[in-house]
Amino acid sequence: MSSRRFFAVALVVSLVLAGVASYYASSHPDGLEHVAEQTGFLHTAEDSATADSPLAGYQTSGVDDSRVSGGLAGVIGVVVMLLLSTGLFWLVRRREPHVDVADGDRENGENAENAENSENAQRSHRPGA
Repeated sequence: MSSRRFFAVALVVSLVLAGVASYYASSHPDGLEHVAEQTGFLHTAEDSATADSPLAGYQTSGVDDSRVSGGLAGVIGVVVMLLLSTGLFWLVRRREPHVDVADGDRENGENAENAENSENAQRSHRPGA
């Protein structure tokens, strides 16, 4: 399987999981809320600074159907993370050094000479050489 096909399949699986499987996620509070409720300090909790954001509470604001709202929030989250990670990868990727046309012949000659020296060094270290 080619890497392009692998990434396409992975993207489709991620989008399907985010859009469909998110509906079946537990509606029970997460671990921290559960412990806060059991120990009696849940009432001291404050809303997050992002409580009014369009995707707060794993729902999409403006969408009335909770199933569609949660699925849409999951798909938007996958797309945003894909864009951010692709952008980060693009920024830090290893780039080929820029070679001027005038310097290209000299560098190629040096590379050929280095390769020949390396090959000669390997031959001299072989048994029976």
